[in-house]
Amino acid sequence: MTTTHTTAIAATGLRKSFGDRTVLDGIDLHVPAGTVFSLLGPNGAGKTTAVKILSTLITADAGEIRIGGHDLRTDPQAVRAAIGVTGQFSAVDGLITGEENMLLMADLHHLPRSEGRRVAAALLERFDLTDAAKKPVSTYSGGMKRRLDLAMTLVGSPRIIYLDEPTTGLDPRSRHNMWQIIRELVSDGVTVLLTTQYLEEADELADRIAVLHGGALVAEGTAEELKRLVPGGHVRLRFTDPAVYRHATAELREVTRDDEALALQIPCGGSQRELRSLLDRLDTAGIEADELTVHTPDLDDVFFALTGPADRPAQPEETVR
Repeated sequence: MTTTHTTAIAATGLRKSFGDRTVLDGIDLHVPAGTVFSLLGPNGAGKTTAVKILSTLITADAGEIRIGGHDLRTDPQAVRAAIGVTGQFSAVDGLITGEENMLLMADLHHLPRSEGRRVAAALLERFDLTDAAKKPVSTYSGGMKRRLDLAMTLVGSPRIIYLDEPTTGLDPRSRHNMWQIIRELVSDGVTVLLTTQYLEEADELADRIAVLHGGALVAEGTAEELKRLVPGGHVRLRFTDPAVYRHATAELREVTRDDEALALQIPCGGSQRELRSLLDRLDTAGIEADELTVHTPDLDDVFFALTGPADRPAQPEETVR
């Protein structure tokens, strides 16, 4: 397997089965340094299993993996030193204070006592937890616990961070706060591997997205590239005058009518050239709509097109998490 110093995570032919159930079926991952790479997929798609393998927590059945330039099979200790992992369920100890959690993590990283206190104080301030530092973590909100969990992950200054569904269960404000923290990490040069079920989250944060379904990567690209895979873009024309609506219906072909709303839907990919062509057609036909809106496929459309019905049963990965 070839890779370069600009590749933070490189995995080729990653396979994992539990009994007769294949959870990962030969996937390839290549994550450039200093970017956010999102694994997007429904429950049971294999996302958490992939993170566990890349974290050295479980062993792959097959595949070559290099993380931070280190071969995971021959030098797992160097891989562990290069990464930080924050799961969807907070790993903090609720019986002690936020500060004590941070200092415990500093001890685990063998930081000198004074250095550990300095790092802990700086991270607590960065994550807006200074006022709560002396309080038991059991009194923290879900968003505060998640911020503390990520702060603890950063004690060892990892350059590669795995965020396994980091905003699961958070309210919208806490979720947006976490997004801002992730953006700041990446602006500092940190590489983030993000697993999520939230389509908006992947769209907001990821430089590249890989859609995982049934243990296979079914698509990969930027959000915009993925959206172009799915047909369904259209322009909607709405009219207030029934006579104008009837005229437009007679003049335009390949339209979907909504007689009740006096609206027409015309297939259109949304590119500047297609829109200009459509506007020229409307001018030539003497059609003036009261409202024109452009609809392009979003990640929801991509997700359901690639992963099938929402009620599809989850794969057995959920039983081994």
